[in-house]
Amino acid sequence: MSRTARYPSGLPALFLVEMWERFSYYGMRAILVLYLVDSVGTGGMGLSTADAAAIYGLYTASVYILALPGGWIADRFWGCRRAIFVGGVIIMIGHILLAFSGSTAAVFFAGLAAIAIGTGLLKPNISTMVGQLYDRNDVGGRDAGFSFFYMGINIGAILGGLIAGYLGEVWGWHWGFGAAAVAMFFGLLNFVHATRNSLAGKGEPPQAHHHPDAATGRRDHLFTALIAGAIVLLIAISALTGRVDLTSAQGLAQAMGMIIISVAVGFFLNIYLAGDLTGPEKRRMIVLAILFVAAALFWSGFEQAGSSLNIFASQLTERQAGSFLVPASWFQNLNSLFIILLTPLFAGFWLYAESRWEIPVIAKFGAALIVMGLGFLLLVPAAETAMAGVKVSMLFLVGTYLLHTVAELLLSPVGLSTFSRLAPERFVSQMMGFWFVASSLGSLMAGLLAAGMDTETAVGLPGAFSRIFYTSAGFGLLLLVVAVPVGRWALGRHERLEDPVPAQ
Repeated sequence: MSRTARYPSGLPALFLVEMWERFSYYGMRAILVLYLVDSVGTGGMGLSTADAAAIYGLYTASVYILALPGGWIADRFWGCRRAIFVGGVIIMIGHILLAFSGSTAAVFFAGLAAIAIGTGLLKPNISTMVGQLYDRNDVGGRDAGFSFFYMGINIGAILGGLIAGYLGEVWGWHWGFGAAAVAMFFGLLNFVHATRNSLAGKGEPPQAHHHPDAATGRRDHLFTALIAGAIVLLIAISALTGRVDLTSAQGLAQAMGMIIISVAVGFFLNIYLAGDLTGPEKRRMIVLAILFVAAALFWSGFEQAGSSLNIFASQLTERQAGSFLVPASWFQNLNSLFIILLTPLFAGFWLYAESRWEIPVIAKFGAALIVMGLGFLLLVPAAETAMAGVKVSMLFLVGTYLLHTVAELLLSPVGLSTFSRLAPERFVSQMMGFWFVASSLGSLMAGLLAAGMDTETAVGLPGAFSRIFYTSAGFGLLLLVVAVPVGRWALGRHERLEDPVPAQ
């Protein structure tokens, strides 16, 4: 396979757009809570830690939930190209509002909402455009391309955290928010240039989808209305009965879990039952549902980086290196660093493997869950040592983050690649949004797991890490067992689509 086929000319352009968008997202995210809890006298908003954490959780969850309507708008009306451009403009406007909000809370939260809306428009659709660069049966090339694209996400994350974080904490919070706006501006300039050259003809508005007949159309619309009504009714009943409090930031954050699950299930059923899918398309949807559940479980363990693993680094790890005390937060940067270092190896491996072996996509997810579990298993003896009051070597956490990064590269770029390949053609952007909802659900599950751990001391950590290992590895082994029979049932003997669609 030629280098051009592996990495089409439009791929670097999309890489750079995603890099700058992630710069703006992670740069703002790095200082959001710090700004919210900072006192009004020093330029912050003076909120309590609980309210700041709730607002942060609502914001990050909203970004992923809004990827569903963002994909729907592209699939039904605008096409990917326009959705990405409009999303980028809204993100930039949101950061400008944050930069100039001063002490006006209404302007600040309007800016936060704009960033969430813009990201919901941009994120699923730029991944869809990466998929459009490849033939749908080019599994190895597509996985390699998405691995390269995924590296852009992490370069942007590192740069955003370093630059916007530094400007926000040293120069002033609004300088950090403004830097994110400048980054998104560069991303938009690059995208506009690319759409006239390497991306010309990609991401065009969709052709209208017509139901086979009027009766089928009425039935499909009825299914859609019933599913949407059931979701609204469930949330309304929960609010009226006091199970959730929709009048406070913390209550809204608690309700978000139910909303995420309801929306995800309702969205999937709506496409499956009312999307006029063929038999092969329905079987592929079942595969995507399995991968969605696996991804949510994966992220529930992976996102312990911000909670239990962060506490482990801060309280139980010997961080003194000579005269320098390594900040506990720096360990989280190991993930992005390892991704940048390992991505070329993984991209080359997918291309090498494609010509020699048949690796079912479900097996890749199963391997990812097992490797992620092994990362926690590595920490069990370390936590047991810490129970005796002895701080453990930094190498334990370095090894865990290395294993978690390998697992992430087995699952996340492969998931992006697979969803773009197996989704029904007229629902590709929406299904990419569905993929991102798994991250939102996984983050929620991670919080629940961390809340159930005894993280005040080392006593509860060995058991907690062991449970995560057994759950993750057990589900991963199950996926390895069913990978071949389910793959052949849904995708055929060689996992090639029965009705292949060439790159657009």
